[in-house]
Amino acid sequence: MWKPGDIVTRKSYGHDLCFVIVEVDEPSATAILKGLDVRLMADAPFDDLEAVSEEEMRRFEANRNRVESECLRLVQSRRAMEWEKRALRKEARFQSDPDFFERPGRVLHLDGDGTYLQKCLQMYRELGIRASGHHVPEPQMPGVIAGLLEKHTPDILIITGHDGVIKKGKDWSDLYNYRNSCHFVKAVEGARRCVRSMDDLIIIAGACQSHFEAILEAGANFASSPQRIMIHALDPVFIAEKIAYTPIHETVNVYDVVRSTYTGTDGIGGLETRGKYRLGLPKSLY
Repeated sequence: MWKPGDIVTRKSYGHDLCFVIVEVDEPSATAILKGLDVRLMADAPFDDLEAVSEEEMRRFEANRNRVESECLRLVQSRRAMEWEKRALRKEARFQSDPDFFERPGRVLHLDGDGTYLQKCLQMYRELGIRASGHHVPEPQMPGVIAGLLEKHTPDILIITGHDGVIKKGKDWSDLYNYRNSCHFVKAVEGARRCVRSMDDLIIIAGACQSHFEAILEAGANFASSPQRIMIHALDPVFIAEKIAYTPIHETVNVYDVVRSTYTGTDGIGGLETRGKYRLGLPKSLY
């Protein structure tokens, strides 16, 4: 008998993704599933599930680590090239007093998945980004967003978790045909009531298969998912990194920022946005 916490794949999808069971409904013989490395929620009948063996789990984790390491390597490689170019500009701007310091943008990250949140916070630390994180179930996000913005006053706000289309084949423009898109939309609207300028507060919102158009219309700078596909757990982090380290006098290239994610333009899109990286001086001795 299936139970919460079991790791499974779906036979009908060719065992393409690994899930953890978060809830079971015995009367309907259905399980609610959460992706292990994609921000997807789905349901499946018991007879469509198959347990993941220890060997399969080891292969899955090895592949997941490979993908995450490659994404991190690409970000670090791109940043190294950008810093080399930026160093020349710094020298020109601070020739009289080169004792400057750097201040990338600060992030507030709301995540419906506590495990993913910890993974993202670890990645922020590796990337040198100041970030605060809160595990908030998606339906509760609209109610807490104003208080958290007042507490943290971030430059970049991430609102994410899990999502998914409820009924395939139904009108995909229907916001309520998504598990959590309506909660993301309401949270973004609440954030925009607090900070109206899209340059003062950069908002990145959505998860797998989220209603891209509705989230952008609510006031997000970047959202998922234009083609209603899966997005990787760390995709919002890579968007935030690009914005946090783009100088405030430059506009983030939309294509470049989306290209830095694992899923690309099919998974995430957005609007022209100014960076949040600043230089200052003098550097404190203390």
